[in-house]
Amino acid sequence: MLFRTRYEEKSFECDRSVLDFSRLLIACRRFLTIVRNDIIFLRSALIIFFFFAISFASAQHFDARDIKQLRIYEDSLKVLGKQFAGIENELERKNANYAFIKTLVMALKTPNSYFYPFDSLKNISIVGAPDSHFRLLTWHITNNDGSYRFYGAVQINTEKLQLHPLEDYSDYMTNPEDTITDNRKWLGAQYYKIIQPDAALPYYTLLGWKGSSNLSTKKVIDMLSFKDGKPVLGMAVFDGNGKTRKRVVFEYSRQASMLLKYIPERKIIVFDHLSPSEPKNVGKHETYGPDMSYSGYRYNQGRWTFADNLDMRNMPDSKDEQLLSDPKKAKSE
Repeated sequence: MLFRTRYEEKSFECDRSVLDFSRLLIACRRFLTIVRNDIIFLRSALIIFFFFAISFASAQHFDARDIKQLRIYEDSLKVLGKQFAGIENELERKNANYAFIKTLVMALKTPNSYFYPFDSLKNISIVGAPDSHFRLLTWHITNNDGSYRFYGAVQINTEKLQLHPLEDYSDYMTNPEDTITDNRKWLGAQYYKIIQPDAALPYYTLLGWKGSSNLSTKKVIDMLSFKDGKPVLGMAVFDGNGKTRKRVVFEYSRQASMLLKYIPERKIIVFDHLSPSEPKNVGKHETYGPDMSYSGYRYNQGRWTFADNLDMRNMPDSKDEQLLSDPKKAKSE
């Protein structure tokens, strides 16, 4: 036919419009794919850039000889750490730990060792203060009866080593929530977070894991400050339930897992509310576990105030910390 009908012309125009729209969709998809790939590339590039920037900045504190020596120490510490964590004989574990302590102190005597990360050591926690004033090095040894002994030190950010050893005094501390101590009478814990919600105030809030026994385990919120340059542990700043505490200790069943983390956007420490498995077990903390509700401590003008029945759906998901759990239970999971 030499001529199209009016209906055929409209149908042809419609088909062409659909084809053009499909082409537009394809073009948009290609564009979005390119943009997404660029975002992924830029994100990866930024991560790599910051990694090398931090590594370069840290390297400026050392000469080549110091770095070489620190790496030798780190290799030795890595071996000793595996031994005190994995050897079955308790005496051999303790001997490996004593050798670890001596080697660590020698390593930290290297000028500017504060800036060396020791990031290959997986058996200890190394956490720096937000203002870089100090860092905490903490770890634990498992006893044959299922209990733990904790070890650690506070390293001050100085060129020449300034180190305050932490001595576990847990067995002799009858009322830890009402006690203020120094580093020689420490409620031992392995810390995973240092909080400084107000940079103008010279004290720090610590979140830590504290194993207890074969039946129960613990976590702790502690306070660290300095008096005349020496550590002070505990401070009467936790208000709630008709009492002011100097630190907060949670005890619960070893078979359970407990959330304890800081939400910086809200300046609140959030944790699982713990309850006994049955009403008759009130006070028997080895039967306690999360009851699907959440409580916390809100920061306000230098103090932490208890808050109950928190709605976690409105809480940002803070993933900046490595939560510690029971090592024996972790191996079985």
